[in-house]
Amino acid sequence: MFDNLSDRLEQAFKKLKGQGRISEINISETLKEIRRALVDADVNYKIAKSFTENVKDKAIGQQVIKSVSPGQMMVKIVYDELVQLMGGKAVELNLKSKPAVILLAGLQGSGKTTFAAKLALYLKNNNNRNVMLVACDVYRPAAIEQLKTLGESVNVTVFANEDEKNPIKIALEAFNYAKNNNIDTLIVDTAGRLAIDEDMMKEIRMLHETLKPDETLFVVDAMTGQDAVNTAKAFNDVLDYDGVVLTKLDGDTRGGAAISIKATVDKPIKFSSIGEKMDDIDVFHPDRMASRILGMGDIVSFVERAQQQVDEEKAREVEKKIKKNKFDFNDFYDQIQQVKKMGNLKDLISMIPGMGKAVRDIDIDDDAFKLIEAIIHSMTPYEREHPEVLNGSRKLRIAKGSGTSVQDVNTFLKQFEEMRKMMKKALTTNPKQLKRIGQLNKNLFS
Repeated sequence: MFDNLSDRLEQAFKKLKGQGRISEINISETLKEIRRALVDADVNYKIAKSFTENVKDKAIGQQVIKSVSPGQMMVKIVYDELVQLMGGKAVELNLKSKPAVILLAGLQGSGKTTFAAKLALYLKNNNNRNVMLVACDVYRPAAIEQLKTLGESVNVTVFANEDEKNPIKIALEAFNYAKNNNIDTLIVDTAGRLAIDEDMMKEIRMLHETLKPDETLFVVDAMTGQDAVNTAKAFNDVLDYDGVVLTKLDGDTRGGAAISIKATVDKPIKFSSIGEKMDDIDVFHPDRMASRILGMGDIVSFVERAQQQVDEEKAREVEKKIKKNKFDFNDFYDQIQQVKKMGNLKDLISMIPGMGKAVRDIDIDDDAFKLIEAIIHSMTPYEREHPEVLNGSRKLRIAKGSGTSVQDVNTFLKQFEEMRKMMKKALTTNPKQLKRIGQLNKNLFS
């Protein structure tokens, strides 16, 4: 995501290297490169031009602190402008009615149906809402079955009437059902087309007028670049929707839609969606996205994902076991499962500052833990609790049972032991430093 844009911006900033201060002369080439980089990323030329003019106005005459280079100062100015261009701050859903209605609109293939299920799971887990999905796509083959399957996977009710071909009647039936069954949130999945047409626009407008939704979200495939922005404008002219959802941000996207859609339709991006897993959904934070575009990672999102999966009581128990050198394979296996729940491994690593570029060309398989899991599964319960008992004959049996080699088992055991020592050392040395870190964490998350 945004790899090419990040590289181009990095090269542009390097042109200021060695300069004592920012001036109109030494900044001109950098601004040209930034504008070219944005246009190549499929940002509308007028938006790219306006962006660089704003950067220029704020950069010229800036006092450069001795400890900060002009290049670093320019990064900060570009970061601030990117944040503003993408909306400034995260915008929450406005769900005050009961039942609250969220209407999804967009072209076919934009990921509406999958996003509907992801949003249902998100609202259920994070907002404690009782959600129902409504199948109003009566045209696409298997659309209703797809929604039912996805709804089942997230344990959410799906309202469908396969005998009814009028989506407005289906939506009203669903609304009445929700009122009578204590359901506080409806997510309405609507039909899309391969291109904008009059019938689709008429239908979605009538749905909008009938349901009077609390939130109307336009779902768009981020990989379609400037076309996504043009489509967003066409839909907004008809619906005056409340926000945008960018899907497929993990794909081969150049970033143009994310950067310029807010400036085009003056509507916030509310969610971004990556991957196929049902929990691959994020509230859109312009500041975090700007940080990732500039190659600075997104440690806040990383920590948030970790917090969602970490059981604090279990974490305290594990800490005690580490201090006593009792951390075993069962504990390690539990840690692996928590990491896997956090999402795509490569995406997670790229959130760590400085790691995005390092892992860009490395193929990190989401099944990277399979070999380790197979080895642990081949151990007896006693062996998992007592790593020290693993002798030659036990290792041979474990290797055969896991479909690996004794060398693989030995490599894993060596890495496991080194990890145990490192964790114990981190928890038992320099208590003053640990206390300081603890206080910092407390301040950060309070």
